Order: sequence, then structure tokens, then C-alpha cells
Amino acid sequence: MKTPSDLASVVSNLATIEARKARARAWFEALRDDICSAFEALEDEAPTWLYHGAPGRFVRTPWSRTDHTGASGGGGVTAMMHGRLFEKVGVHASTVHGEFAPEFRKDIPGADTDPRFWASGISLIAHMWNPRVPAVHMNTRFVVTTKAWFGGGADLTPVLDARRTQDDPDTKAFHAAMKAACDANARVASYEKYKAWCDEYFYLKHRGEPRGVGGIFFDWHDSGDWDADLAFTKAVGHAFLRVYPELVRRNYATAWTEPEREEQLIRRGRYVEFNLLYDRGTVFGLKTGGNVDAILSSMPPLAKWP
Repeated sequence: MKTPSDLASVVSNLATIEARKARARAWFEALRDDICSAFEALEDEAPTWLYHGAPGRFVRTPWSRTDHTGASGGGGVTAMMHGRLFEKVGVHASTVHGEFAPEFRKDIPGADTDPRFWASGISLIAHMWNPRVPAVHMNTRFVVTTKAWFGGGADLTPVLDARRTQDDPDTKAFHAAMKAACDANARVASYEKYKAWCDEYFYLKHRGEPRGVGGIFFDWHDSGDWDADLAFTKAVGHAFLRVYPELVRRNYATAWTEPEREEQLIRRGRYVEFNLLYDRGTVFGLKTGGNVDAILSSMPPLAKWP
């Protein structure tokens, strides 16, 4: 039999986790808004002699879901833009809950003993018209089962072979930003570990090649200090918001050739292969009844397999 102190402890723990859920969700949604504003500013700035038409704007579409039992399970908002600089970019925030389907429970920490879950996060992928501007992916999330953890990361994909090196200025700047986010939170985050994890994760095994030039990747991140873990997760978001617009501005005034566009479309085919064969976020979203259009918005608008 539980004592009054036991019950008080349970209530206190529940209040703590609910407060943490609210803080994490508020951060992801605020970051979504800041990134959308920054990308729309880039649309306004892009030189008109190279990018024609009106600057793009994000279109936001709410969605809701049910879990595998048919119960209401939260939802989110997709924010999509097809612009004159961004060929296709999605910046999505969602907060979902429910029960994992039986066949999925063994793959999620804590779900094998209790299938209930709650998850909130932000996810984005940007595909650019200009092959000289690298594609990019970023996501961070907070997941609660009987355990609770953060996950996510950010990685860069230059689409021209000449730019796909660790010595390329864009690659160096992107890695420096991710390293700074980790180093500022070194008590709970390791750049070396998360860089290596990214290199291992974003690898097309069937082709024997990486998807891009890497970045950082982390999952099941729980140091025991939740506030420190949230601070690290925020640092990743801040680092991305600073560095990627810098990379776009560095490259967007450089014209491209038809052979470079062809190379871009072929490289995008590799992106499709990874996301459909290996990406955990795609699998998680589809297996938890997520919004299919939002999940597959990571697909580039055009790609080629020669």
C-alpha cells in the first residue's frame, strides 16, 4: 500500500514531467517561428537577377492524428514554402501522444513495459534551387515513455561533388557551429561522439557512401540533468539558426550551370534513398500514425536516377 508520502512523490513527479513537456514544446514551436522568419528574409534578399518572381512565404497547415487504437493523439502544424530561392523547404513542429503499436514497442526505450508515449519536436529539410547552396536537415525532439530523453541533430548535404569535402568552407563553418553548441554544453554533450554517430547514421550502406558531409546526431540523450539537456538541445537550434543562413548568403549570388543542376538532381536521388530506407524519423512518424504529407515532405521536389 502506498503511503501519503509515496502519493505526494508521484504527484510531484507528474507535475515535473508535465512542466518539462510544456517547456520543450514551447521551445520547439518558438524555434520553428524563428527559422521560418529567417528563411523568408533570405527569400526577400536573394538577388532578383538570378531568382525571379515573388519571394516565397510559408503556408501553415494544422493536422491531427489518432493512434493505432483510434484514440485522439495530438498533431502539429506543417509549414511549407516553395520559393524563388528555396525550391522546397518544410519546417514542422508537432506534439503527439498515444500508444505505440505492439510491433513497434520493442524498439523504443521504456515502451516494452508501458506502450504510452508523448513526443514533441521540430523537423526541417531545405532543398535549394541553386546547386551551389547545400541542402540541410535539422531536427530536435523530446520523447517521454516510462523514460524521457532528447534526440536530434543537424547535417549538411552539398550536392556538388567538388563541395563534398571536409575542407570546403561551408563544411568547416557548419561543423564549427555544431562543435560550439556541444562545447558550450560539454558536461552533457560530446561533439566527437555525436559527429561520429552522425557519420555512421547518415550513411547509405547499399552504395557505400555518406549522404552528405555530416554534422551531429544524438538519440536517447538523458544525462540525468534535464535542464542541462534542454540547454544543449536549445544550443543546437540556435547554432543552426545562425550558421545555415550564413551559408546561404555566402553562396546565393553565384550562378549555376545546367550540368551542375543535373548533378544536384542525381545527388537528391541519394537523399530519397536514405530517407525511405534508413531514416528513423520517417519510420517513427509512419508507424505512429503521423501526418504522411509532413513526414514525406523531406523528399526533394525533383530528383534523378540516371
